[in-house]
Amino acid sequence: MLFPCLISIIYGDHEGFFYGAVAAFLIITGFIGCRFIPKNQTIGVKEGYAATGFSWIVLSIFGCLPFYLSREIPVFTDALFETVSGFTTTGASILSNVEGMSHTALFWRSLTHWIGGMGVLVFLLAIIPMSGGSNINLMKAESPGPTVGKLVPKMRYTALILYVIYLVMTVIEVIFLLFGGLNLFDSLCLTFGTAGTGGFAVKNDSFASYSLYIRWVTAVFMILFGTNFNVYYLMIMRQFKKMFCIEEIRVYLALVTTATLIVFVNIIHMYDNVATALTDSFFQVASVVSTTGFGSADFDLWPSTAKFVLCFMMFMGACAGSTGGGIKVSRLVLLFKSIVKEIQSFIHPKIVKKVNMDKKPVDDVVLKSTHVFFATYVIIFIVSMFIVTINNTDLVTSFTAVLASLNNIGPGLGMVGPTCNYGFLSLLSKWTLVFDMLAGRLELFPMLIIFSPKLYKK
Repeated sequence: MLFPCLISIIYGDHEGFFYGAVAAFLIITGFIGCRFIPKNQTIGVKEGYAATGFSWIVLSIFGCLPFYLSREIPVFTDALFETVSGFTTTGASILSNVEGMSHTALFWRSLTHWIGGMGVLVFLLAIIPMSGGSNINLMKAESPGPTVGKLVPKMRYTALILYVIYLVMTVIEVIFLLFGGLNLFDSLCLTFGTAGTGGFAVKNDSFASYSLYIRWVTAVFMILFGTNFNVYYLMIMRQFKKMFCIEEIRVYLALVTTATLIVFVNIIHMYDNVATALTDSFFQVASVVSTTGFGSADFDLWPSTAKFVLCFMMFMGACAGSTGGGIKVSRLVLLFKSIVKEIQSFIHPKIVKKVNMDKKPVDDVVLKSTHVFFATYVIIFIVSMFIVTINNTDLVTSFTAVLASLNNIGPGLGMVGPTCNYGFLSLLSKWTLVFDMLAGRLELFPMLIIFSPKLYKK
């Protein structure tokens, strides 16, 4: 929160006082808390999931206080919604006039994306030595995807490598945007939103008023940040053969290309310029598949086929091991292969066949966790949608509001479309979507486990 204080000084915003006050309170609380460290600091699976869930809740509560105390967002629920949306890289906003916010608030909104993109606890793993297997249990709870592996033998160094890659890619995008004529403030804010695949913009029309160059740079980086970061490590280590063998990446890029072409063919009649139509097609596909949520056009006005393709990409999401949300490409590939395996077992009951990924057999534990994740996802989706419909919104709005929140995308269709916001929803609906955003970012179970009574028994 000291970074927004610096922005406040530069632009002369008085709101910086509230960020400084909350930061000072947290520093004092942190020092006091350090006096009560337990002797046993080993974090098991249960503790790792619980610590992750509670950490993100506390992080969001304190993160929203400057918005609330400065009265830039005078309702606490709205301030919390905006902050959770930021940290979980969802990008769903309750604000109707983004440009009316102070530079300090705009910077903090975007910075929450960058902080939450790679993960708060992953950052801690990179700088704080831990023992007893604590690192892997925290990283499993916070990192997206069906499995979490190590790039190097020590998990701490894996986290450090990931954050270095994340930082370098962030700097590179800022430079590209500066070359496109944007000022440093806008370049930083938009890059934070892209890197975290978040979606908070600094203009009311998101990206509609930016040049084609800015849109293409952002779209390409949305795809890059939605890619499994293991690819970049293999690239650095010059292990290109392993890099091209990752099946998830091939499927991801193939689906992005196919979706872009389908959308382009569907909307080209609505444009006078082919280049603009192609740009908006690629930009919106990149935005929804990476779960970023930026908008260069009002895709709610596009033909039904184009909107269907975008909704499918929303469900799918980005790659495991990226900053993107959604179900993840790898899970969908595993689910599809599991279905094929079951069909073959009906035809040939005695056949023994394993599901393979990247030319390697997939462990049954991973398949089971994938199936359980999908079943849990569907249950949460149905319950959440039922609660939101109590708000008396239409079916498309309710469906896409939950879809955009649970998959950390941001804009949906209907009354939560790219030109609208979530401010009209009831308090019950907003709290439901707050849970969905946190659950979606943390792969469901860290948020569910904190509601289990057995967690609190020794």
